Amino acid sequence: MEKRAAYAEEDYWGRPVPGFGDPLAGLLVLGLAPAAHGGNRTGRVFTGDRSGDWLFAAMHRAGYANQPTSVAVDDGLALRGAWVSAAVRCAPPDNKPTPDERDRCVSTWLVPELSLLPRLVVVLALGQFAWDVAWRLLGAGPKPRFGHGAVAALGAGSGPRWLLGSYHVSQQNTFTGKLTEPMLDAVFASARTLAGS
Repeated sequence: MEKRAAYAEEDYWGRPVPGFGDPLAGLLVLGLAPAAHGGNRTGRVFTGDRSGDWLFAAMHRAGYANQPTSVAVDDGLALRGAWVSAAVRCAPPDNKPTPDERDRCVSTWLVPELSLLPRLVVVLALGQFAWDVAWRLLGAGPKPRFGHGAVAALGAGSGPRWLLGSYHVSQQNTFTGKLTEPMLDAVFASARTLAGS
């Protein structure tokens, strides 16, 4: 991977990026993959990039994070009641993982990670890709349509009960106004309500 000039002196993590957060989380925030110069650089998903700026600011406003920023693994960020993860664990070329890469990452990383989170109630899927992965893994029956604020009941069993959709916190969505702070705050308010139901 070619480093950006701003990070030329940094050692990149460059390995599969694990999820992190509160092991007793009721909410799982599921993204697509670590950013090439964000999580792939820092070793913590959504850390050190603009998507993370949006995500952690919203989580802080919703009471899930102790601070609104995440710039490095050792920056003091702690999550309460939430776990943040990604469907794919390495930065994919052009942000388009292949089906094989998706399936390998889900079985090798996401499934074992979910087994360590016994209190999950809600999966908040950031974008269509995460929605599809979550439904394939946890849903039953025909896949419901993704949309911002969409809610679907997950399959019966001991796992999470609700799938909640949000537009991804990518610059493509935030710079164009497709996703605004009030929209993201409303989704986290829904997550709180569903997690308490």
